[in-house]
Amino acid sequence: MFEDNNLMNVNKMNRLKSIFISLATATWAYFSYLAIILAIGEGINMATVGVFMVSIVPTEFFARLLLLKPWARTSKGLPFYTGSVIIGVGIVLYMVYTGVLANQFAMMSLVSLLFWLLYILWYSKLPSRDHKNLKPGKQLPELKFMDQTGETVRTSQFVGKKVVYLFYRGNWCPLCMAQIKELAGEYQSLSQREVEVVLISPQPHKYSKDLAQKMAVDFHFLTDENNRVARQLGLDHKSGVPFGMEVLGYDSETVLPTVIITDEQGKILFLDQTDNYRLRPEPSTFLQVIDAA
Repeated sequence: MFEDNNLMNVNKMNRLKSIFISLATATWAYFSYLAIILAIGEGINMATVGVFMVSIVPTEFFARLLLLKPWARTSKGLPFYTGSVIIGVGIVLYMVYTGVLANQFAMMSLVSLLFWLLYILWYSKLPSRDHKNLKPGKQLPELKFMDQTGETVRTSQFVGKKVVYLFYRGNWCPLCMAQIKELAGEYQSLSQREVEVVLISPQPHKYSKDLAQKMAVDFHFLTDENNRVARQLGLDHKSGVPFGMEVLGYDSETVLPTVIITDEQGKILFLDQTDNYRLRPEPSTFLQVIDAA
């Protein structure tokens, strides 16, 4: 009974996070619009700079993350962005106090800071997971996935080769896409070592096919239908997809970003279960583990 209540609370928290990230990005975009309108009317001065720092700085971060040049990982606290928002709040509050800006900008700056701190300290953190059979030195259980043609692929098919299994959230996740792009950049190094790379997501087949065509490398782009394997391994993330993505065909449930490297017998050599979705291991770490085995 206690476990059921705990699971229910976790699911509610995940759902709240999915709504938060969609609301926060939309709010920053709206604040940026207000900042631009203010700058057009007032010109560039200390007041408009402060408003820009509390609105356009967070918007720029997400624009970069989503559209411009996605990172595969960031620093934990994002000090440049965090510092800029805090300084901007200080400027805006002073300008409101001196009567240069209307009171609404004080509320705007405080909401922006609150949302940013929630993003850094709360949203970015992932649920803890602990699977007794998913540890270095343990044998990876037999798992079944589906390839792009609808055929079943079993982990036993990779016995005899080292394998990098990367569970990613979906094409909608910019850090996942950047991480996969990094891995594709090491294709020759992995190929020379005869390492198989298996990329797994619960997303619809069409998105995995699109990704395979885009990356143009000989990796295995597989689907975990209904997130069955993720649940089996304790990697499922209920309501982990940002609110509203369902209209694009994604399910609200996804997988927690995870990397597993196995040896030729299917024994786990390396396991990364990050507790922060912005912190991912580098491909050089994978090569070091493979070379040391």
